Amino acid sequence: MIDTPDAEVRRPLGRVVATERRPNTPHEFHFWTALDANIGIGTIVRVDGSVAVNGHIPQIFGVVMEGQSWTDMLSPLDDVVGRDGQPDGGLVATQRTEIRLYTASVLRHIPDEPLQPVPMGTVWLADDHDIALALRMDTYIGRTAIPVGLYRSGGTESPVYLDADFLLGPEAAHLNITGVSGLATKTSAVEWLLQSIFAHFPADKGSVAAVCFNVKGPDLLYLDQPATLAAEDVAMYEKLGVPAEPFRNVQYYAPYDAALRGLATIRSNEALQHNVQPLTWGLKEVLQYAVTLLDREDIDAKADALIDFITDRVVGQKFRDPMLGGEMTVQTFADLDHWFRTLLDELEKKDAQTWRTHHVATIRKVRNRLVNLATRCAGLVTDGADVSDLPFGSFEDRSVHVLDVANLEEDAQGLIFARVVSKLREHLERRDLGVNHIVVFVDELNKYAPSDGPETYVRRMLLDIAERGRYLGMVLFSAQQFRSQVHKRVVGNAGTALYGRMDGDELATPGYAVLSPAVRTKLSTLDKGQLMVRHPHFTQPVFVRFPRPSVLTGRLGVERFPAVAVEEFDAAMLRRLRRFDGSLTVDWLKTVIALADEADVIRAVRATEREQPHDARGYFAAQFRRHVAPRGLAAPQPLVQPLALPVGDDPYGF
Repeated sequence: MIDTPDAEVRRPLGRVVATERRPNTPHEFHFWTALDANIGIGTIVRVDGSVAVNGHIPQIFGVVMEGQSWTDMLSPLDDVVGRDGQPDGGLVATQRTEIRLYTASVLRHIPDEPLQPVPMGTVWLADDHDIALALRMDTYIGRTAIPVGLYRSGGTESPVYLDADFLLGPEAAHLNITGVSGLATKTSAVEWLLQSIFAHFPADKGSVAAVCFNVKGPDLLYLDQPATLAAEDVAMYEKLGVPAEPFRNVQYYAPYDAALRGLATIRSNEALQHNVQPLTWGLKEVLQYAVTLLDREDIDAKADALIDFITDRVVGQKFRDPMLGGEMTVQTFADLDHWFRTLLDELEKKDAQTWRTHHVATIRKVRNRLVNLATRCAGLVTDGADVSDLPFGSFEDRSVHVLDVANLEEDAQGLIFARVVSKLREHLERRDLGVNHIVVFVDELNKYAPSDGPETYVRRMLLDIAERGRYLGMVLFSAQQFRSQVHKRVVGNAGTALYGRMDGDELATPGYAVLSPAVRTKLSTLDKGQLMVRHPHFTQPVFVRFPRPSVLTGRLGVERFPAVAVEEFDAAMLRRLRRFDGSLTVDWLKTVIALADEADVIRAVRATEREQPHDARGYFAAQFRRHVAPRGLAAPQPLVQPLALPVGDDPYGF
């Protein structure tokens, strides 16, 4: 049997057409097809010209953006009358001719020069080779190609690749995902893309790792647990060349809750504790980023100067000053509080109003603000010297580090984000992070980098990553529901953009006016697992489908690995106090705190931890004693006066 060439088997899809009212341009053309043509919005087609230009037959690739159906009918009344007013009417006198007309935006001209209007010619459905040419993927397939999904249309199923140089730098960088919450599969898309990057990132480009901030629910808390995939998803993994397995190297970090009863994370099941560790910082780690927690209207330039002095000259060093009466070393918040009290006591004794140009009122204000940080971020910031942090300087290739901040207040979230990103940037500048490229994933970008509202430290850092991060190897992967409400400089610097199912109100904003009505309609009805992709190599948006991530979803993870019950409050407080006195008992603690609420108990425990007294038992109990001695009560007076006894033998003689 003789094989027949594809050109003889394949049939033309349609023909290019141009009219006086609708001429073709170098960027747009029109073509008609048969009624049964397998084509729709997002289909990629190829046009073969008929006249050679400079010795070459031109080929033009385009993607369908709009479609129309026409007949020669002038008015709907003609059809009503022709069928006697009945939709199921009998035979009509004349069967009207219907045509399908499509409008396509040009993806690529071959040859690129001279750039001419699209000629009249035959239209073909694009095959794998055509799609690679149309999307300019032929320039990087086999070198820096990262699979993003499968293009499916007209019976064609072809992989679509992103260029690693334009996804992770240095040519361009950053990724932004937009879509309706719960329907756009934003988190799933990030998980899939990280799997694809880890599988296909070229070895000659160096190593890569990811830091993910889990800001809501359990979505990112089971990346190391395998999922049961459908046969269709497994087939997509095989076609895209990505192993259908969970991430191999994942580390989780979470602060303690305010009472230190346990880590503030849903991932508390005993079966999952092998790669979960606390995230706790001390004075040295926090002070440099205290600006994220301080009220800028309350902290003026004088207070800033004192904070800078303490950061540079006091903390972590042997500090000498005649006012302090000797050498002092400040390593913890407890040390800092002692340093402040000693300084203020000496100033009060000498009736001095300034110390090293700093007024005593400024010193008191700064003391109140800084010492209070450990209370405001209880569980994250520790009074002592026990610190547990990310492995800055020893990040491993293809590792994922998830910081679970979903259960923290906004202040603590801002502090974690500011310090982690700053440390990553510092190590990348020194080239000693452990990897060459780091992907930082942040969800809910509407909250952290809004288009309006006050300027915050976190928003400034996001802008800095978006504008200068790619030169260092720091890449921002971000997601949000409403792209129009995110700072333009953040989303504008994202070289690659993914769009899941969109809300109609969002699509009505000016930022989507460049899309045709048909494309906007398709965006509002996308299924889960479908995305519209914009990439520097793609001159027009392309629709792809990606497989379900091979990791356990948050909902199933919570069901399979239920969180353990948190430690009882009394037991947690006793555990913290036993660091100073191992003889303390639960009965003693319950007796001391019987009339106190939890907030007072926590303050007393933190005060004990800060002071570290020799008599922890007595010091802790003293926190609940009355500051004013109770006044003695007078002897109670009888409510009824006693009857008088009779005098002599006369019963009436009183």
